[in-house]
Amino acid sequence: MKKMKGEQQEQLFSSIKIPNNPQRYLHNFMICFLFFGSGLVIGITLSFYLNDLPFIFNLKFQEKEYSVGVKSASPILSSSKESQLLTPPTISRNSHQSSSPPPPLLPKTTQQSNFDSEEKLPIEQNLVLESNPVEIKQESGERVGLKEFLEPPKAMHDMTDEELSWRASLVPTILNYPFKQTPKVAFMYLSRGDMPLAPLWERFFAGHEGLYSIYVHTQPFYNGNAPPNSVFHNRRIPSKAVEWGKFSMIEAERRLLANALLDISNTRFVLLSEACIPLYNFTTIYKYLMESNTTFVESYDDPSTVGRGRYSRRMMPHVTINQWRKGSQWIEVDRQVAVDIITDTKYFNLFKKYCRPDCYSDEHYIPTMVTMKFWRKNANRTLTWVDWSKGGPHPMRFGRYEVTVDLLKDLRKGGKCLYNGKSTDVCHLFARKFSYLSLNRLLMFSQKAFQY
Repeated sequence: MKKMKGEQQEQLFSSIKIPNNPQRYLHNFMICFLFFGSGLVIGITLSFYLNDLPFIFNLKFQEKEYSVGVKSASPILSSSKESQLLTPPTISRNSHQSSSPPPPLLPKTTQQSNFDSEEKLPIEQNLVLESNPVEIKQESGERVGLKEFLEPPKAMHDMTDEELSWRASLVPTILNYPFKQTPKVAFMYLSRGDMPLAPLWERFFAGHEGLYSIYVHTQPFYNGNAPPNSVFHNRRIPSKAVEWGKFSMIEAERRLLANALLDISNTRFVLLSEACIPLYNFTTIYKYLMESNTTFVESYDDPSTVGRGRYSRRMMPHVTINQWRKGSQWIEVDRQVAVDIITDTKYFNLFKKYCRPDCYSDEHYIPTMVTMKFWRKNANRTLTWVDWSKGGPHPMRFGRYEVTVDLLKDLRKGGKCLYNGKSTDVCHLFARKFSYLSLNRLLMFSQKAFQY
């Protein structure tokens, strides 16, 4: 059996012929390899083309079915150079607002009316109308959007504090406006409710419309409103609860600044209380503020317990004890500083966390921040006079019998100070605290003492 199996294996191996020429065998192998490789490449190419074929047919169908009179956006459908330029994709309303925000100076109601006008134009065309206020209509020659762009926003709105700060912080990069702009002073009032001295302020503002703006922050539970003929009518902004000595005071001040910044014509910003009075007529105060090259934020180093004693070492290294400042919360700033105050997060969060009620952040946050960032342009003094002669946490309040002509004239005598680098005796433009009981005597003496 073994012998027979061996013979069979010899016959099998003898039937296999090994080529006599090895080069010929290698040549045949290379031809087969190249043929197989070429077929593989052709097959892969055809598979990609067949996968894209339904997409091409779909594009051709849409081009034929929904033609809008423009060249194709796909380079596959046209060989001309013009067709190689892809048209921009259509942007939805929500996606466009997230990528390219609308102008900050238009109220929501105005923007909504623009979007719904002009027979539902595409969103890109609406943005052109809003961002280009000097566009001219062919029929009447009326400027499209100019009135809405320049018209001051309404005091009441439905924006959150975050939305408000974002819109107010947008700054135009082109400083020269394409229209005539009259700079205004924003008078911002922190009030518990009513404006008890409103008749005096109305006499002060009379005849100067277009040169000022008014914003009032009250407690949210206050539901009153000034009469329709008052300059304070409908000038309340969306407000939140404010507690004396708490950080909510800073939040209210920033809320007032943000609302005032929405009006592009507001150039100077004055923070006042409902107990403040003007010591000069409107023309004098307006000129004083508009021609000033400094801001007016009182800031000084107080080594006592009510100054440095309120500092927390946990603020280091961002704010050191040598950088800690104190000052009056009644400030006056320009637009640059106002934008920086409402956009600040570094010092704002630091004071919110470590400047607790005994710290009284309204006396330290803005004086410290402005001194650290804008010390070159700050006058380091306040424009609002107060009487701290009696001591205690609150200044003296003037009632009915304290108000006399001599007192009102003496309020102007604030000594000497610097104004645009020169010495002057006009150091305070406002004064506080005056109660409602003093209103009649203020109205009686204002013409003689203040010339209004």
